[in-house]
Amino acid sequence: MVKQTTIKDSISLKGVGLHTGKEVTMTFKPAPVNNGYTFVRVDLEGQPVIEADANYVVNTQRGTNLEKKGVKIQTSEHVLAAFVGCGVDNVIIELDAPEPPIMDGSSKFFVEAIEKAGIEEQDAERKEYVVKEVISFTDETTGSEIIVMPADDYQVTAMVDFGTKVLGTQNATLKNINDFKAEISDSRTFSFLHELETLLQNGLIKGGDLNNAIVYVDKEISTDTMESLKKAFGKESISVKPNGILDNLTLHYPNEAARHKLLDVIGDLALVGVRIRGKVIANKPGHFVNTQFAKKLSKIIKIEQRNQVPVYDLNKEPLMDVNKIMAMLPHRPPFLLVDKILEMSDTHVVGLKNVTMNEGFFVGHFPGAPVMPGVLIVEAMAQTGGILILSTVPDPENYLTYFMKIDNVKFKQKVLPGDTLVFKCDLLSPIRRGICHMQANAYANGKLVAEAELMAQITKSANS
Repeated sequence: MVKQTTIKDSISLKGVGLHTGKEVTMTFKPAPVNNGYTFVRVDLEGQPVIEADANYVVNTQRGTNLEKKGVKIQTSEHVLAAFVGCGVDNVIIELDAPEPPIMDGSSKFFVEAIEKAGIEEQDAERKEYVVKEVISFTDETTGSEIIVMPADDYQVTAMVDFGTKVLGTQNATLKNINDFKAEISDSRTFSFLHELETLLQNGLIKGGDLNNAIVYVDKEISTDTMESLKKAFGKESISVKPNGILDNLTLHYPNEAARHKLLDVIGDLALVGVRIRGKVIANKPGHFVNTQFAKKLSKIIKIEQRNQVPVYDLNKEPLMDVNKIMAMLPHRPPFLLVDKILEMSDTHVVGLKNVTMNEGFFVGHFPGAPVMPGVLIVEAMAQTGGILILSTVPDPENYLTYFMKIDNVKFKQKVLPGDTLVFKCDLLSPIRRGICHMQANAYANGKLVAEAELMAQITKSANS
């Protein structure tokens, strides 16, 4: 079991935002298990939180921009790529401005900060999506395409073709995410001269300077353009190197542009919310296609997780048989709707019911076409959850369990005679004062058949 991780200590970085030009302080803080990556705008009232979630992407012009309830985070991808590349699962990212500092246009300084803060394991299993079949997304307008296919670990290949002589076609591959620091993290963002002119004219890169972006010169530089560039970047002179880039920087790699596009893919796919075990191939990637693919993959993962039947060994002795269940629950046949308890921890319980034609409710519920009543499926889930809550008291036989609330009930499939129902109940919050709030799912034939959010309370029985 690979465990989740967070950073050991808080650490801060300072710089300017690329698009706003504003000074910004960004602080990484340790986060609890299952937190994921969350941005906190400490400069705003209430310090609103924006989760790194693909569904919050609202704009992909010159970066991946998130928005939740009117609160924005711009250019999130370089920071997120650093955390994925360093194997950090949970972190709180505090910002006193709308965007992280651009630094040198790569993830290098973020990786260094993470390593300085230190990384520690947490007491929970890392969430990982194992790719079992090819999943793809194509942007018909641009021809950009991203696919992910089964692989033993997380691999990424980026193939770029900008149709210009100065840059041409480039490829980059990261075969092991553990090599992110050495092979990808210091690859800087880039721009073409024609893009730079437009951005400067529209005031869209106020924090840009010639130290945080590679500029590919894809056209003749006019005297007026040269003067405006010198003024914008505070340089007395600017010239073009033989390799077609402005003379501010030396390339780290001949294919640095492709490596940076690969970095962006990793950062954008962090918005899926879980680790990926599969090989990603991105052809002409960009923030739009990256995040659209992340949204698609996130939706697929959520559907698969909902439909995932708890795995159990039928030959293994159950944790509780029907006699032990009756010693704990007050229900008796025909209203005892749980046959076995298969698993139980402090936060979850898994139960089982074999549905037979002999059930009393089939006599009158659609004779000739018997279907288990949905209300009894909910009751069976509640009885399974009752085992969990009653296990917290020393004398469960002296307690009764009562519903307080049932929310978000959905019935997905019919339950018929001969089906084996598996119930899985997970606590949504700790049990307090005998009140249990849980998410309950029922499965049969490898599918989710019903789900509900249940709240119940145990009270001492009058006879105790």
